[in-house]
Amino acid sequence: MAETIIDNAAQGMRLDDSDALALAENTNLPALMAAAVARRDRVHGDIVSYSPKVFIALTHLCRDVCRYCTFAHTPSAAKPAYLSIDQAVAIARAGAEAGCHEALFTLGDQPELRYHAAREALAELGHPSTISYLTEVARRVHEETGMLPHLNPGLMSLEELASLREVSVSMGLMLESASARLCEKGGPHYGCPDKLPSARLASMHAAGELAVPFTSGILIGIGETRRERIEALLALRELHETHGHLQEIIVQNFRAKADTAMANAPEPDLDDHLWSIAVARLLMPEDVSVQAPPNLNPHALDQLLAAGINDFGGVSPVTADHVNPEAPWPLLQTLSLACEAAGKALAPRLPIYPRYAHGAQRWLAPTMRASVLAHQDTDGYARPELWVAGDSRAKPPAKSGIHRPPTAQLDALLSDAASGKALSEDDIVRLFQVRGSDVEHVRAAANELRQRVNGDTVTYAVNRNVNYTNLCYFGCKFCAFSKGKKNADLRGEPYDLDLSEIARRTEEAWQRGATEICLQGGIHPNYTGDTYVDILRTVKGAAPDIHVHAFSPLEVWQGAATLDVPLVDFLARLQNEGLSSLPGTAAEILDDSVRAVLCPDKINTEQWLEVMRSAHSIGLRSTATIMFGHLERSASWAKHLIRVRDLAAQTGGFTEFVPLPYVHMESPLYRQGLSRTGPTWREAMLMHAVSRLVLHPHISNIQASWVKLGPVGVSACLAGGANDIGGTLMNESITRAAGAAFGEELPPAQMEALIRGCDRLPRQRTTFYGTPAQERIDASFAAEALMPKVETRTARARPSGPRSIPVRFGTA
Repeated sequence: MAETIIDNAAQGMRLDDSDALALAENTNLPALMAAAVARRDRVHGDIVSYSPKVFIALTHLCRDVCRYCTFAHTPSAAKPAYLSIDQAVAIARAGAEAGCHEALFTLGDQPELRYHAAREALAELGHPSTISYLTEVARRVHEETGMLPHLNPGLMSLEELASLREVSVSMGLMLESASARLCEKGGPHYGCPDKLPSARLASMHAAGELAVPFTSGILIGIGETRRERIEALLALRELHETHGHLQEIIVQNFRAKADTAMANAPEPDLDDHLWSIAVARLLMPEDVSVQAPPNLNPHALDQLLAAGINDFGGVSPVTADHVNPEAPWPLLQTLSLACEAAGKALAPRLPIYPRYAHGAQRWLAPTMRASVLAHQDTDGYARPELWVAGDSRAKPPAKSGIHRPPTAQLDALLSDAASGKALSEDDIVRLFQVRGSDVEHVRAAANELRQRVNGDTVTYAVNRNVNYTNLCYFGCKFCAFSKGKKNADLRGEPYDLDLSEIARRTEEAWQRGATEICLQGGIHPNYTGDTYVDILRTVKGAAPDIHVHAFSPLEVWQGAATLDVPLVDFLARLQNEGLSSLPGTAAEILDDSVRAVLCPDKINTEQWLEVMRSAHSIGLRSTATIMFGHLERSASWAKHLIRVRDLAAQTGGFTEFVPLPYVHMESPLYRQGLSRTGPTWREAMLMHAVSRLVLHPHISNIQASWVKLGPVGVSACLAGGANDIGGTLMNESITRAAGAAFGEELPPAQMEALIRGCDRLPRQRTTFYGTPAQERIDASFAAEALMPKVETRTARARPSGPRSIPVRFGTA
């Protein structure tokens, strides 16, 4: 019977109360731990999380007198009753500078109900209660440092919870025990009105009603029985099944402390702690994290993991554990190595767990949503470094190295990809979500495949970007380039180039050795398909032999629609006028659930694919792109790659795949608090590596964008699957408008120096990866400085055409 119970739990089944209580008599620790690990791994996989945080002890005064506590102090004339706002902000700022995300406020429970000194101090601070003051301090910490407050103030009423929810992203209250017996005379909670289990459960129930992401847990070894521990866990389970708000359960072991009433009480041994962790994992719903503080068992990290935890809780590089000051935090490297040895990867998280962060509309007050987005990565974990795309000052993280071989599952995926097998969506998501050593295994596999396909040559083109207008009537929420009534405050003035300026720039590019002119712009309300034809004729008139790489699928679709002609007929006309290939932009994310928010009035996924399918059918080749790191998730990346891969397999028309990290700084989406701050370094590296693996053998070239990544990012991508670094550009407006520091020009000499610095061989290429004529190469190295650009501020008249109103495609 006992074996059946734990087997059922290991397979994800919910144990009823009677089966759960039966575990109190189960002493088969190895079996319990094995079942707990199986249950954990079903949902939490390979990741073990921790929260980089600072502890802000707002007050050490407390009306309770727990017999084991050293946190609570009595009032002292030598010490203020409360931290000042400036002191709290200073602690939080130190945490932010050290890379922390969480500001954990710890404090005693309602000290003003016991101490005159607390009431006096609060009156001077202008607050009627400790929780009122906490609300102000948390707000100031968040506003001045960007840190995310997690609040542990003890019992809270529904009204107090509602107030605190506006200034925090999560809260916590340890149940400790559901046994009222421990509150009786002689018990550890005697004389502690705030430790009554019914009162604590009532606060947690109110938090659930308000959708507050919450932390609770049990404290073992303070006189409770194993059955009582299970009763506490069942009470917590019932709460979560009612409201779904318990992010994590802490299983904390009692530590006897000097100068307390329980200084000589026996501590639970390690086996007792492991038993409690395993049982907590078997009883709690699978989505609830189980945590054990690593500083209370620093020499048993491997066993804590083997008992079923998936989280180490808060670890601070700045402040001590105020509740257990005698127990220093373990080094992150120590935690990471313990995880690697267990086949896991250590990942920093926010005080709000990923699934709650992804459900921000329900779980966060509007005041906190933008901050959580700014702190999180694609999967909802914490951004582990300060690097952002487009920022020349941002430094990539130090390499962590490889500490273990790949898992059998990952090794099989990498082998399948290298052999050209089409990976499933789940497989691709698995590759995007690797952490720790597995990141380097994926990058190494991609680099090995790159070497096999492309050798050690890195290619680049000499080209010029001409963005002929930045006026656009579409409402793409990520775009800082287009100008209109809603974004007149963004970089640059509205312009619409005269054809003579387009011709001048084309001729100048040819003289400077360019083999390609790249034409893209906003969708001007006065443009029709005839406009694009006029631009083509202008370019080919100025430089007849130049390759014209022009018009995004959105421009092509809009041009055909304004002329009321079939898509393929319009493409054929453009081809006859000199169009040589198409840029694969306007793809953003080929997932309509994301596009509905990101670019709701733009062409949808199938329309983008239809333009490319039609172009390839008449011999027009194209690139393909992805813009990543804004509001999508890794499953969207997988969908995007599969759609590009499938079309490439059908047509063979894609010359290269170009990952474009989202540059957030001036993006309207970010300025409105609706996006992340671009991909993390890990995500940017994986996008290039995974793309190489997934698109093989249908797309042979993976390009790293120096405009988005800068030289350091490009160098890293060349070591992880990329074989091309794009074009010299001469001018680039779109990325720089978004706030990037790169993009104006990277001349051939600098291109080749960058490539040689990576121990690779540079080769100048044409758009289709041929070798340019020697006179082109010579001209590119002898190029004179660019002449000043002339950007016409007044719009040209609309060329004659059948349509008189702009064409829209989406739902907005």
